Amino acid sequence: MNSPFRVIGKSFARLDARGKVSGKAVYGTDFAMQGMLHGKLIQSPIASGEILSIDIERAMAMPGVYAVVTAKDIPAQRYGSFVKDMEVFASQRVNFVGQPVAAVVARTVEEAEEAVRAVDIKYKELPGVFTTEEAIQAGAPLVHPAWQEYKAVPTVKRDGNVTNYARLVLGDVEKALKESDRVFTHRFVTNVVHPGYTEPRAAIAHWDDSNQLVVWSNTQLPFEAQATLAEIFKLTPSQVRVNLTVIGGGFGGKLRLGVEHYAAAAALKAGRPVKFVSSCEEEMTSALPRQPLTIELTTGVTNDGKILAKEASILVDTGATSGSGVGVASSVMLMLAGPYKIPNLRLESRSVYTNKTPTGSFRAPAGPQGNFAVESQMDIIADALNIDPLELRLRNIVREGDLAPNGQKLESVSLETCLLKAADAIGWKDRKPARGRGKGIACAWWTTTSGSSGVYVKLGPDGRVFLNTGCAEIGTAALTGAAQVLAEALGVELADIQIVSGDTASTPFDFGAQGSRTAFAVGNACLDAVTKLQQRMKEIAAKQFSAKPEDIEITTGGVKHGDKTLSLREIAAVAQASQGGLIAHGTFIAPPTLHDKERTENMVITAINSPSFHAHAVDLSVDEETGEIKIHDYVVVQDVGRAINPKYIEGQIEGGVVQGIGQALSEEIVYENGIVRNPGLTDYKMPTAMDAPNIRSFLIESPSKVGPYGAKGVGEPPVIHPPATIANAIAAAVSARVQTLPITAEKIVRTLAEVSTKAT
Repeated sequence: MNSPFRVIGKSFARLDARGKVSGKAVYGTDFAMQGMLHGKLIQSPIASGEILSIDIERAMAMPGVYAVVTAKDIPAQRYGSFVKDMEVFASQRVNFVGQPVAAVVARTVEEAEEAVRAVDIKYKELPGVFTTEEAIQAGAPLVHPAWQEYKAVPTVKRDGNVTNYARLVLGDVEKALKESDRVFTHRFVTNVVHPGYTEPRAAIAHWDDSNQLVVWSNTQLPFEAQATLAEIFKLTPSQVRVNLTVIGGGFGGKLRLGVEHYAAAAALKAGRPVKFVSSCEEEMTSALPRQPLTIELTTGVTNDGKILAKEASILVDTGATSGSGVGVASSVMLMLAGPYKIPNLRLESRSVYTNKTPTGSFRAPAGPQGNFAVESQMDIIADALNIDPLELRLRNIVREGDLAPNGQKLESVSLETCLLKAADAIGWKDRKPARGRGKGIACAWWTTTSGSSGVYVKLGPDGRVFLNTGCAEIGTAALTGAAQVLAEALGVELADIQIVSGDTASTPFDFGAQGSRTAFAVGNACLDAVTKLQQRMKEIAAKQFSAKPEDIEITTGGVKHGDKTLSLREIAAVAQASQGGLIAHGTFIAPPTLHDKERTENMVITAINSPSFHAHAVDLSVDEETGEIKIHDYVVVQDVGRAINPKYIEGQIEGGVVQGIGQALSEEIVYENGIVRNPGLTDYKMPTAMDAPNIRSFLIESPSKVGPYGAKGVGEPPVIHPPATIANAIAAAVSARVQTLPITAEKIVRTLAEVSTKAT
């Protein structure tokens, strides 16, 4: 892409590349300490029951064993994001298969694994609930019988197994549905999918001589980890120090505590540093996969395709704890409304406990689930009305200045451009070129997560610039993007910048690597720091030139006054000699997104901040005998606001599409009465590089008023659209639609057989 900027818009190599490609980067699984012990979890074999006894005597007598840790060894403290319903170790009852009940600490991993088998735990098994439909029935077993005693944020509305009941309401839905020419009702079900990060969760903890808890971790949110650990162990945040290792992927799966709390509890009892690394089976049975949703969606339209009303009932399976499911239950309603003008809405969402693995915030939480439902139904409606699916969308999408369903005013809206570009790139006019071949399209909007970011920017006497941030680099190159913003604003080369990140004791606070916010928020904080640095530079130069600060001109790489100049290096040298150095603290807090609060009830996420818009299209073939799918071409058109580094944006898009294809076609954690039946990568089918299709990316620049140089969040949107886009193409190819994810070959063949039977 052509860029009017010096650094912004250029595809520079990422600043952390050398360490990663050379093998010198130290990941969480690599990190070690002298005298370190190893911990392994003891997990519940049942989905629901009481803990009757725990006998550790035989395990403690085994070679190499230092300690066995249970709930009795740490403060009785529940924690959680919206509802405090989580325990480090189960104290009285267990609520899912895989729930940690205790941990063994030993000299080696092998000795710890051997001792795990020697701990004797007796349970009394109790009835459980394994679907959201079961869980909300009157008289259903309660996953948390003491739920009323749990603290929760005041926004949520709870009742038994329902962790929140929320609504988005606008207009008169009943009247609008009666006035509609056609009313369509469909049920969509999505799947439980693992984030699929390359490196498992890992942490080392030890308690130093001052009784400070020090943790090394591959968490995405070091400051949240600090706060949660302090809460659990009844410390002040300053008594907890979290250091980041290099992170082998996160995708939201490492937002919340992974194994840090187990390592801390084990180190406290053992009196030595303790390391925990999740096994593949532990990842599949007790990590934080994406929530499965059941969505009943009703839409009323006119004969010419104008949407008059939309109604939905949504069940979000949060598993055995509420986690981020409360937030997903809110944000999915914004996705179901879609980027469409709908005058009448009644969307009702419940997040619900079940006796299954707690779920979490996987990349674009609620995005793929909501988009699969609304965009699949858009194609169903289009076909029923004999309107081209692209045209139906164009008749209903939001445009510049429109009000979104939540009442927020939309700016920098590029959706029509995205749809038309995607359709043109895929050859949309020939949507059904042959029996068994079809093309699909889907569109969406997405948010940029708010929260504050702080940076320290220090200018060294040699001209080197240090960017000190509390934000983690999780593999997206987003911090390289933030550094490009800094380099552009400060007038230095990207190679002159060194990033220092991820130590809660020495870096400023950052809300964390999540929600497509890193380059956006950290970049804005850098701009604030540059403004302050440049004022200091003017003051220093004014003294050197015997001039007024307001008469000093900032130039690329320095300052000038008349024919006198000072380079950044010279200014920094003066500052170091006379003022203790040149450093500035930059901050950014996203401005609130104004919306109509009267339309929302009990929603903890109510707006789409600095929204981006996007469209995907696919051309694929379906073998009607086997159900096998072959993707010939996949197109993404994404509004990025301003492409800070086009190469890495395209990398995010390609990776997100492949991840979305996995959810669409093959990935699913399969449960039977709460037991995971495929707890390994042999039977959990993530796409490999050999499965990735041809993916073409087109970047649209419709600048944001808030983002640095107009940038919008880019990391999450690519994973949203593939399930709906592919489902629509399959339906176009074979005139049969699968409404549950994943869309496996078996489901396609079965659906075709059902269609054939009905036809005869």
